[in-house]
Amino acid sequence: TGGTIAGQASNRSAIGYQSGKVSGADLVAAVPGLDHLAAISAEQVSSIGSQDMNDQVWLTLAKRIKEIVANNEADGIVITHGTDTMEETAFFLNLVLGPEKPVVLVGSMRPSTAVSADGPGNLYEAVEVAASPKARGRGVLVVLNDTIHDPRLVTKTNTTSVQTFLSPDGGPAGYVDPASIRFMTAAPAVTARALYALPPSAPLPRVDIIYAHANMDAALIQDAVKGGAKGLVLAGVGDGNASQAAIDALAEAAKQGVVVVRASRVGSGFVNRNVEVDDDKLGFVAALDLNPQKARVLTQLLIANGVSKPEDIQRAFATTW
Repeated sequence: TGGTIAGQASNRSAIGYQSGKVSGADLVAAVPGLDHLAAISAEQVSSIGSQDMNDQVWLTLAKRIKEIVANNEADGIVITHGTDTMEETAFFLNLVLGPEKPVVLVGSMRPSTAVSADGPGNLYEAVEVAASPKARGRGVLVVLNDTIHDPRLVTKTNTTSVQTFLSPDGGPAGYVDPASIRFMTAAPAVTARALYALPPSAPLPRVDIIYAHANMDAALIQDAVKGGAKGLVLAGVGDGNASQAAIDALAEAAKQGVVVVRASRVGSGFVNRNVEVDDDKLGFVAALDLNPQKARVLTQLLIANGVSKPEDIQRAFATTW
């Protein structure tokens, strides 16, 4: 789909590059020994930086993967993707696909033309994982820097480090080392099936993320509702909290039928129900371990699938892997 892994610059530094300039076929051809792991064919779905990832590309990807699996065109699928929104794409695909065959997202922190580019090694390991029988039944996975992650748990934690992807609330699913692929966790029981119907067309229902801060008023929340948001995800301070003015505005939005989900701007930890905020009284949903960006994805899919009651949405947040 593009991203830094397909980035290109006029010099050998990692500065001033353009994302998505190298084709998938050229990426594959540049990795020595990749053809010894599997028989590989490359398709170009998009050529964008992942900051421009959108609903239409998500739907195109999901539909094409469904076709590949249904027609038995491949034993595994690798998607090259920019790292900025990779966790959102991986989570979305896992929810609407739940494939038995491995689907692996991979990217890099340095462009393909940089000295010590990390993309080729990451791509090699992603193909290793996708070709491994051990990865079957685990749904969508993210592979970078010798590490395998589950979509629900993984997040980007550093703007430049090659060790940017971590799973702070559960640890990685496994590792890729020179000797073998090692999974450290059992496959979730619900992974190998689609949990939600794939929406027929873009765009998905609008869900906005509201970032909490000191001295916060109600303006952003009110503007989002006026703008047509069907859901609001609060990237709250601490345990998903916000100023009283913001909480009051969110409560008013919930009364109007807008889905309100409390997540946290903190990098790890759970947002549980009724701890600092009375979710039962206000009609809110607690995001639990999902960060704001993934809480948004799940909320979009739930609304698209006709789920709107807070209690039903809360149940989905607790049971969706």
